[in-house]
Amino acid sequence: MLGLALRRPRLLPHLLGAAWAFRSRDWYRRPPFLPLPSAQYLRWRMETAYGDPDAVPPEDELVAFLEWGSDMRRRMGRRS
Repeated sequence: MLGLALRRPRLLPHLLGAAWAFRSRDWYRRPPFLPLPSAQYLRWRMETAYGDPDAVPPEDELVAFLEWGSDMRRRMGRRS
């Protein structure tokens, strides 16, 4: 993810938004006290998307997902 952000800085807001959306809900109660998703959840996501819990999504799919997620979060925020 860091490499993607360095190569495509315009994706940084999308990456941060996705990181916040995928964070563990009680992240502030457990070390390292960072809003990170659980490893188990990420493995499940890769299993359901690619059939392999150790899969690494291709960069173009990751970019498309990040942009889609940002667009959906923005649209859902406008409904309120």
